[in-house]
Amino acid sequence: MNTRTARPRLRRLPLNIAAAVTVVVCLFPVYWMIATAFKPSKDIQSSDPQLFPHTWTLDHFERAVDADGFALFWRNSILVTLGAVLLALLVALGAAFAVARMRWKGRRQFMLMVFIAQMAPWESLIIPVYIISRDTDMLDRLPTLTLIYFMITLPFTIVVLRGFIGTIPPELEEAAQVDGCTRTGAFWRVAMPLLAPGLMATSLFGFITAWNEFAYANFLIIKQQDNRTLPVWLSSFQNTFGTDWGATMAASTLFALPALVIFLLLQRHVTSGFAAGAVKG
Repeated sequence: MNTRTARPRLRRLPLNIAAAVTVVVCLFPVYWMIATAFKPSKDIQSSDPQLFPHTWTLDHFERAVDADGFALFWRNSILVTLGAVLLALLVALGAAFAVARMRWKGRRQFMLMVFIAQMAPWESLIIPVYIISRDTDMLDRLPTLTLIYFMITLPFTIVVLRGFIGTIPPELEEAAQVDGCTRTGAFWRVAMPLLAPGLMATSLFGFITAWNEFAYANFLIIKQQDNRTLPVWLSSFQNTFGTDWGATMAASTLFALPALVIFLLLQRHVTSGFAAGAVKG
């Protein structure tokens, strides 16, 4: 082996080992969740846990799917999540375009407020949101959750789309305007197709955020149990006798599938979208 090529490889070896350890540490809980979902109950409760299931079963998945409210809560999560994501994209696209392409008084202050909103811990706003929802008769309603998830994902969406629009040369839109397009038409016909990776990246973030959110769904949907979402439904496998770990892990696996599938489908676009969104400010 050439000495010149061997030395850089040796220098990268600790970094490669650290990366491999990090991947294993992050993925092992996910693997254990999936493996537990396929283990028989006696193996789950065994005092000698096995890393790999010796016997496979689908009983836990059957109990999870047959549980009360599975289909209903699944529908609720889909409606709330998609509604929040689409609404955030629509509003953020206009805001990001105004910040990236136009010069107006208060633009920097507006972005500063967006960054502050992005940094704010949303869990600290549960009590004010509850009071406002109660006083406006918006408790126990799915549109309330949709609006809350929209507000949570909006700042991040604006920041990423603003950076992504900044990477698109404005000369492309100006050329379309010379050919007869209006400013809006030039943006939709020229810039919009180039924004696809950014839109996918922000959509994935918004989907995962809204899909996994538990605190607001549990706190604001009190009386109308049929309006709760899947994260709250996962707690239904606890009873006076303890937790049904097999069904809980199976339900958690089913719950994680949509986000995983969407990420795998959009992975290439998502990576380029986040990278491009971080280039310009």
